[in-house]
Amino acid sequence: MAPMLAPLTLAASLIATGVALAQQQPPPAAPAAVAAKAAACDPRTAIGVSRTLEIDTGSGPRFGHQQYKDINVLQDGEVILTFDDGPLRVHTQAVVNALEQHCTKATFFMVGSQAAADPDMVRQIVRKGHSVGTHTWSHANLRKMTPMAARQEIELGFSAVTLAAGQPIAPFFRFPFLADTKAMLGYMGTRNIGIFSIEVDGLDYRNKHDPQAVHDQIMSQLAYQKKGILLFHDIQPSTAAAMPMILRSLKAKGYRIVHMKPTAASTTVAEFDVMAQRHFDKKRVAHAANPLANRAVTWPMPPKPGQQQPAAATGGPMPGGVVAVQRAPAAGLPGQTSPMAPPPGLAPLPGATPPPLPAAVGADQLPPVLPRTPRPRPEDDWRNSVFRRD
Repeated sequence: MAPMLAPLTLAASLIATGVALAQQQPPPAAPAAVAAKAAACDPRTAIGVSRTLEIDTGSGPRFGHQQYKDINVLQDGEVILTFDDGPLRVHTQAVVNALEQHCTKATFFMVGSQAAADPDMVRQIVRKGHSVGTHTWSHANLRKMTPMAARQEIELGFSAVTLAAGQPIAPFFRFPFLADTKAMLGYMGTRNIGIFSIEVDGLDYRNKHDPQAVHDQIMSQLAYQKKGILLFHDIQPSTAAAMPMILRSLKAKGYRIVHMKPTAASTTVAEFDVMAQRHFDKKRVAHAANPLANRAVTWPMPPKPGQQQPAAATGGPMPGGVVAVQRAPAAGLPGQTSPMAPPPGLAPLPGATPPPLPAAVGADQLPPVLPRTPRPRPEDDWRNSVFRRD
């Protein structure tokens, strides 16, 4: 019996192993999803990435001919997409979506406090393969700060963005307002951090609500420059709306996108890691105590003709089942109670009727207006009496 059971046992073992391996392997992608992704990345419609540029940031190299003329990494027709000041999800998400639709990559120079406010947005950008650098902690003008304060702005920015990303980021840095200093340029060299200026500016901060103006700025400057590092701000609504149009125009004009990646990740300083972690912990405690702490309901201005009033202003339902109720303004000065309202903390009795309002007073019942007593004239100056000629 033993010789006959051995083959059966071996066969059963092989079947069980095959079933286990089949369960561990991920299911194949649906043909429709694969076809949709291939169609979206069709080189006939999507601009894609022409090449990846690996950058060694040892000794703090500087890029961007608006300020630094020493390094040239682009050929005619090549552009690098860069975005500053984010993330701000309401506009950054639209930018990321446009980049994904064109299967292309960019570099985001993030502000540390902005990254701390939305770590999920930071990690989404990292997952999609974009490069992430920093733009200080609070977008401070470092030329107006002492070297020690400027160092803290830089290092806390790197620590906060790294913590938000959940992994080391690129050692890429851009000065706010492009306002570099000799002291900080030297310091960046000791930290092996690359400095990035620009060649082409979309000027979206001047045209915050005009996507066409941002598009025209980019294309007209590129026609003259022929290549360059492009500057956008992913916190601006004009950039979010203009990005699909800009990518289509770059594709139509034959420009090619270059994606920057570092040869080595950045490092952070322990003391600033502690400060960043303390800031994240405070936000986590605040969110746990009040799930709506990271939301803000602001009452908008009256809508323009044909514009739909937001739910927050109409008292309609909002995301998460919250109903926003806008209170009518109270009569009188702040803190005054209406004569119809009961005192604070005292509810009206059931069935009680409110006291009637005082009756209007007629004009004939008003007290007469007394005439104003005229002011006595001041006595004449004695000098006028002595020297006056009659």
